[in-house]
Amino acid sequence: MQVTRRAVLKGLVATGVGALSGTGAYGYLYERHELEVTRTAVSIADLPPALTGLRIGLITDLHRSRLVSHEDVTNAVARLMDERPDLVVLGGDYVTWGDRAYVGLSAEALESLAAPHGVFGILGNHDDDHDMPAALARNGVQMLKDARTRLTIRHETIDLVGIRYWTRRQTDIAALTRDAAPMTILLAHDPRRLTEAAALNVPLVLSGHTHGGQVVLPLLGAIAAQKFPVVAGIGRRDRTTMFVSRGVGTIYVPVRINCPPEVAVLTLQRA
Repeated sequence: MQVTRRAVLKGLVATGVGALSGTGAYGYLYERHELEVTRTAVSIADLPPALTGLRIGLITDLHRSRLVSHEDVTNAVARLMDERPDLVVLGGDYVTWGDRAYVGLSAEALESLAAPHGVFGILGNHDDDHDMPAALARNGVQMLKDARTRLTIRHETIDLVGIRYWTRRQTDIAALTRDAAPMTILLAHDPRRLTEAAALNVPLVLSGHTHGGQVVLPLLGAIAAQKFPVVAGIGRRDRTTMFVSRGVGTIYVPVRINCPPEVAVLTLQRA
């Protein structure tokens, strides 16, 4: 029988990790709210010199719900805005299980996001294909649903390619990257798209989805996220670099252990 990520997280809670005592109590009461700003230099093969130092803000996996508050999300937005990124990327999963009661509230919590070169978003597996992107678009977010947009920054061209969670075939992604600029960034909620991106020589992939494992145990690591090529932070395959954010919210159980929430500020540098 296949062991799912949900079953593992629930099992950890059942065995006491999520209980309101000891480490579990800390993960529930404190750590899931203790947002970090992750500042990371990201090395890109053949990065145009003019783009060295470009700063990308990444915020993902909000999961706005009765368990992830308005304050949790607005705090993440404020912390990211304090960093003054050059552009902002939203990585999906704005609500949980497509809960329409929180679609407008999630978009409202993000409305103060801004950046000189724009705010761009993709959808995660918990997002519907209509209401959520429409709510974000009303607040100025350019949603990329299996789409590509071209930016000119410091007289250099950057193509942003955003795919839906369910867009997985290499041929479908290849159609979006055909004739793209040498500096192309793939926005893919699921880190497993690293395989396709590397095959297509995409320089950079930005993802979320894993929550960094959410519960990271000593010696055992992030049990619930072992199927992903990169659980959190930077990974590489061939000439492709990936960054995976731990995200802001929680899923299945409102607990984080050895895995605090984050917003990320990525500074591009030439490999």
